[in-house]
Amino acid sequence: QVQLVESGGGLVQAGDSLRLACVGPGRTFSTMSMGWFRQAPGKEREFVAGISTRVSAGQAIGYRDSVKGRFTISRDNAKATVYLQMNSLKPEDTAVYYCAGAQGFVTSQSMRDKRLYVYWGQGTQVTVSS
Repeated sequence: QVQLVESGGGLVQAGDSLRLACVGPGRTFSTMSMGWFRQAPGKEREFVAGISTRVSAGQAIGYRDSVKGRFTISRDNAKATVYLQMNSLKPEDTAVYYCAGAQGFVTSQSMRDKRLYVYWGQGTQVTVSS
């Protein structure tokens, strides 16, 4: 059973920063592509950012348009951890943020499809006040 555990959420003001972290399984983490999704009340779960496993052709990274230039996804395979650095937060970023894992490589397009992800964390709440 693969477990993903998120941390780092909280209540902040507009313009502040937060860094989310998600710890995955040590032995297989490097072979997994990872994504961050979010879900606001009454809305569908949506893609935020993704980072693929590294292959000979390189590594794919992708963001939803509304967070480009503000959010940065990164991973540290030695720590089996994926991060989401969120800067210049806005009230519309308020949601429960979920970490997700997919097996193998994903492209910058396919990583946006939540059906690709097999493993999910329990979520961490991010609330941005105006």
